[in-house]
Amino acid sequence: MKKYLVIVLLAITTKLQAQHVSCHTAQFLVTGTVNNPYTVTIAQLDTMPDAPISDIIITNHLGEKKSEIKNLKGVLLKTILQKALLPCESPKQLSEFYFVLTACDGYKVIYSWNELFNTQTGNFTYLVTSKNNIDMGAMNESILVLTTSDFTTGRRYLKGLSSITINRVQ
Repeated sequence: MKKYLVIVLLAITTKLQAQHVSCHTAQFLVTGTVNNPYTVTIAQLDTMPDAPISDIIITNHLGEKKSEIKNLKGVLLKTILQKALLPCESPKQLSEFYFVLTACDGYKVIYSWNELFNTQTGNFTYLVTSKNNIDMGAMNESILVLTTSDFTTGRRYLKGLSSITINRVQ
């Protein structure tokens, strides 16, 4: 009987550990429909001027509180994306571009060019450089992306950013 109990407990423990997969990233790639693919490292982000971000409550899709983050600092995502040279002949074509942010666990978040560069959302979408007074390199989630103006903040709270792919609508 004890043998079966140990096996069941071991199986349950293994299953619980599998539910909390965290990955750590030290850089991310900016690729896709762009003239100049590039890599951004934590060391590069550390040299950029960051801004304080108000404390924020992370909520799920139902608006229920999941966690609270304090003492935040970050670099605007659009500051990083301005370096990407997009292949377009007129500014009108910029509306055809969108950005797919992918975490190391496969989670994806999408922003349109207009959303980041032509609305207030772009002024509230950050790469978090410090959380709870812990610098990005020491955080478990490493490179975080957070849009503080979202109604349900957890939907676009991306942990462990590994790539940004720039695409163009066909």
